[in-house]
Amino acid sequence: MTADSRSTHPSAAVSSSTPGVTAPAAHATEGDVSFPPRTVIGRIPITDVQPVVAGGRFPAKAVVGEAITVSATVFREGHEALGANVVVAGPDGRTLGWVPMWCREPGADRWEAEIRPDAEGDWTFTIEAWSDPITTWRHAAEVKLNAGVDVELMLTQGALLLERAAGDLPEDQTVGRERLRAAVLALRDVSRPAAARFQAATAPEVLEVLAAHPLRELVTASEAYPLRVDRERALYGSWYEFFPRSEGAYQKPDGSWVSGTFRTAAERLPAIAEMGFDVVYLPPIHPIGRTNRKGPNNSLTAGPNDPGSPWAIGAAEGGHDAVHPDLGTLADFDAFVARARELGLEIALDLALQASPDHPWVKEHPEWFTKLPDGSIAYAENPPKKYQDIYPLNFDNDPEGLYHEVLRIVRHWMDHGVRIFRVDNPHTKPVQFWEWLLAEVRRTDPDVLFLAEAFTRPAMLQTLAKVGFHQSYTYFTWRNTKQELESYLTELSRDTAAFLRPNFFVNTPDILTAYLQEGGPAAFKIRAVLAAMLSPTWGVYSGYEMCERLAVRPGSEEYLNSEKYEYRPRDWAAYEEGGERAGQSLAPYLRRLNEIRRAHPALHRLRNLRFHYVPDDSLIAFSKREQLPDGRDDTVIVVVNLDPHGTRESVVSLNMPELGLDWDDSFVVHDELSGDTWRWGQHNFVRLDPTVEPAHIFTLQRGTG
Repeated sequence: MTADSRSTHPSAAVSSSTPGVTAPAAHATEGDVSFPPRTVIGRIPITDVQPVVAGGRFPAKAVVGEAITVSATVFREGHEALGANVVVAGPDGRTLGWVPMWCREPGADRWEAEIRPDAEGDWTFTIEAWSDPITTWRHAAEVKLNAGVDVELMLTQGALLLERAAGDLPEDQTVGRERLRAAVLALRDVSRPAAARFQAATAPEVLEVLAAHPLRELVTASEAYPLRVDRERALYGSWYEFFPRSEGAYQKPDGSWVSGTFRTAAERLPAIAEMGFDVVYLPPIHPIGRTNRKGPNNSLTAGPNDPGSPWAIGAAEGGHDAVHPDLGTLADFDAFVARARELGLEIALDLALQASPDHPWVKEHPEWFTKLPDGSIAYAENPPKKYQDIYPLNFDNDPEGLYHEVLRIVRHWMDHGVRIFRVDNPHTKPVQFWEWLLAEVRRTDPDVLFLAEAFTRPAMLQTLAKVGFHQSYTYFTWRNTKQELESYLTELSRDTAAFLRPNFFVNTPDILTAYLQEGGPAAFKIRAVLAAMLSPTWGVYSGYEMCERLAVRPGSEEYLNSEKYEYRPRDWAAYEEGGERAGQSLAPYLRRLNEIRRAHPALHRLRNLRFHYVPDDSLIAFSKREQLPDGRDDTVIVVVNLDPHGTRESVVSLNMPELGLDWDDSFVVHDELSGDTWRWGQHNFVRLDPTVEPAHIFTLQRGTG
């Protein structure tokens, strides 16, 4: 590609044939005598472009309407002025056009712009850097005119530049062209004082035209970097997990159990919707194997009435494309999905790629499993845990057959209304498989979302996100101190936010942390506030609203009488008005958190998280601020007492510019939990008693007297 001294008009696309635009080229080969020389760095260097994932091998992520900061380091030799812009191109020719950048850190040459993709699909963004001769002239002319040096020469130079700028304007810019030509005439009017001529050429209306249509020289383009834009639910939502077999289950006098069904489980959906949740996540709903079936509390021996673990998938009744006959029929499942949709709920289905010893695959496709030297099939282990009722899949013996079988299963459930899959232990399967599967689904159904249950090493967790998982479980469950939370959330909201979207579950059927076991109801409130306010997506496992916290043994995170291995019907009525435990349920609290989330767009985002200083290590303060497309500013400030056992008081010192305020501003905050209102400034006293309320969730009232 070549560059010349001509200007190029800001356009909605950049290609290798664009006149006057250069881009980094490949390394020159030996004997290469072409000119201009082929170099990695373009005429004007553009480095450290963000957001870029793995050098552009994978797309950065966004959702429709999300504000994304695009940035780069742009500089050049000498002292000439520079400009930069972003060209954003979307699917089907959609474009955001030419977005100007501003130099956020002049000393570091760091430029940035904010873009808001307005449609789902695969987008690209390209950064253009260019020499800005008019700004260079303006600075030089101001100095020389004040010193009385080269006055006429500088004014003549300005006239020539503005003439070129007027000639480059699009045909429809009639008013702009008239303004620039008037400025040219003023610069050449020797009857007027030099200062007046210069002032006419730098008047606000002239600068306005040049800001929209600058005269650009030596235009240099970066690579085109990918940006994948998903629907809103990929980033924002509230999840609720429950076992359909427990809802409506009851025990007969002879000790046998009657399972809950999709029909009885549907009766629970209105209460879940009333709490403000968006997604209902179901553990596997398939037939459960009988060989090596686990009994209560993961015991190796199951009784005749024990239902087994839903993750031991497959029996004579079918495999991954079947429903457990105790739950009903496929038509019953369809009705369950339809009822959820009526209530504004989406269904997320567990995708657990493993099999019980009774799964049809074991006989039909023994090559899909790992055989040991004694001829037996290896069962799953996660030392010290052993899962004798589960066979892991081997993806290397017949990858083509297994890959397409999994794709068939996913499409089967998609055909029955499932648009979200929670993937069990994806880190135990080849990453290459997930990249292929998610790309195949996205090719035809880009609205289908995948959540990775990747409680694993950071490299694997992050790579799964890079290859296409829309969300991921994280280590939030085990981050309890202020230092842990601030460090980890800074990583999630900044370092990995371009590709990894966290889903903060406060508990799972596998995870009952010591913090919840020992902290009582206050701990449950604290963790719910943190999850719901820190992360755009959060979730709870059924029973959280009852503060279920009994572990199977000291030091264990397993629930006593875990629902993974037995029916666990809950007496929801006892917590309702008039019930024996009325007032003890956290359901109203969870509902309020979800109401606050829905009302405040700032809480729908991740990258806007900022922490504020509190000297007490048991108090944490953070904010989220979102400038909305209509010009409004939504700001939420949260202060949480992390100590579930004791009252804490301290001073919260706010970083006022992060809130869009000057350091000496004062403003009104309204507590969305208590209803109280206070006037705040930079330094503010707080006192939180966890037995009453462990958190403040403030909305900032701007312009309030």
